[in-house]
Amino acid sequence: METECRVHTLVADVAMFAEDQVLLVRYADMAKYDDQSGWFLPDDELKYLEHPERAGARILEEQLGLSRLKPRLDHIESFKGDSGAWHMSFHNKLMLDRMPRLKRSSALADAKWFELTQLPRRSEVAHHGWALHVLETMAKGHS
Repeated sequence: METECRVHTLVADVAMFAEDQVLLVRYADMAKYDDQSGWFLPDDELKYLEHPERAGARILEEQLGLSRLKPRLDHIESFKGDSGAWHMSFHNKLMLDRMPRLKRSSALADAKWFELTQLPRRSEVAHHGWALHVLETMAKGHS
């Protein structure tokens, strides 16, 4: 039986790299994302009993039309959110040789590739630059 947990929030995201660039997205329904309008790594809550790597593949397929890709878990982050719920974020990483053709879902307001040397300012990234923090942690080799 699937039930909603109000004590824990499990989220997976995917840092997808290609040609020295990384993909960031903006979501159309900002209410689902704490009214944040900035850039995110593609993410979503895990479904009941879903493995974090499978969630990463699902996110890429549902939001960007990319199938048969296999992101790998890079690191896990946990913290207590403003709502009091304990958050666990499973940060997946995917390295591609070439930028794939994206088929953006209606859930996305925008999807854009950014040069790794020209990422958006922290003020333009949701949750006080959280996606940039994730990318910095990955760059330090915590995989």
